[in-house]
Amino acid sequence: MDTKKKLFKIFGPVILAGILLTLFLVSPFNVRKVNQHTLQVAALSQSKNIFKGNAVKQKAFEENYVPFFGSSELSRMDAFHPASLAKRYDRNYRPFLLGGPGSTSLAQFYGMQGSLAQLKGKKAVMIISPQWFVKQGTNPAAFSLYYSNLETVSWLKHVNDGKMDRFAAERLLAMPTIQNDHILKKAVLQVKDGQKLSSSMQTYIDLKYNQLKHEDQLFSTLALKDNTEKIAKVAAKLPATYDQAKLDALAYQMGAKKTNNNPFDIDDRFFDKNLRDKYFKLKNKQSSYNYVSSPEYSDFELVLNQFAENNMNVMFVIPPVNEKWSNYTGLSREMLQACTEKIKYQLQSQGFTNIVDLSKDGGERYFMQDTIHLGWRGWLKMDQAVGPFLSTDQKTPTYKINDYFYTKEWQKLEGQALNEKVK
Repeated sequence: MDTKKKLFKIFGPVILAGILLTLFLVSPFNVRKVNQHTLQVAALSQSKNIFKGNAVKQKAFEENYVPFFGSSELSRMDAFHPASLAKRYDRNYRPFLLGGPGSTSLAQFYGMQGSLAQLKGKKAVMIISPQWFVKQGTNPAAFSLYYSNLETVSWLKHVNDGKMDRFAAERLLAMPTIQNDHILKKAVLQVKDGQKLSSSMQTYIDLKYNQLKHEDQLFSTLALKDNTEKIAKVAAKLPATYDQAKLDALAYQMGAKKTNNNPFDIDDRFFDKNLRDKYFKLKNKQSSYNYVSSPEYSDFELVLNQFAENNMNVMFVIPPVNEKWSNYTGLSREMLQACTEKIKYQLQSQGFTNIVDLSKDGGERYFMQDTIHLGWRGWLKMDQAVGPFLSTDQKTPTYKINDYFYTKEWQKLEGQALNEKVK
């Protein structure tokens, strides 16, 4: 046997396997179905792989799951969490939690790109945290946690030469993650510059999409955190019949029981873990915080623009800050209200009229679970608007997107100039 035959006998099967694997990955066919159990677990998992993927979200949004876009507040799973209330009172929807710490508007925009077809004309809920609107905008490291190339190729498959996509490209290029794929970066640069993608680039994107789609189908559901039993357990603590007064009394009772070791009405375990050893160092330390001037307002516009293009009907929730805590740290109430008014103006002036403004409720006892996250009575008050909105037919508002909200002028607008604008 000559040397070539010997080498082929040794390496031939490996090469053939590699070729078959490559063909499999770039083929357009689906390779794995998502079952109902996986949907139930994924909806409450807050898994970053699910957030970054397409397969599970697409299947969920084809059914009765409603996206709840947000960040770290979604993990506060007490008895009055939206998922608990939906389960206990057998509502016709189930929340699908999308987000965690650091999942600000830019991450949410790219996270929805692979399921736009399934979301078209659907309802959603978005919780907007004032803490997103910091001076530097979205944290690049946090963005990386929620980013995948699958999101980018999903977006590039339907991109057009509009302000939304050009701005999205500009923002993505400012993040470190896109730098790892030079071909994708080139495509994003072309979108930013208003150039049409070449046919060869489109072919690459299609093949890359198939590869990443199959990887998502195969691996994104591995090792999901299962919160279904946790939600079932806390939901069982609620009365069998939905009664607003009784539920509020129960929320008050639960909150009082959980907040005994600190003067801020903060959950005991959260206080012990995160604040006990350092809270005294934070007195008046937040007096210079400013959420009114931030690039986040334009990233937020990306999300609004996408909702409008997709004809979605979205309810926006603006939570408060724990007033006892903000008084201690010196966080300005006037600044927080200016932030709220700026957000509301950006929403209402473009036709987004479903707004739950809780910003002035931070002084209500047991409204917050910790310093900035909704808790017992806060979740319940939010539900008074969200429950009926999701459970009954609603007319989708008429939107009128204004590119002004992409400008640096709007990002930085504050003080008297802002007051005159939002009047």
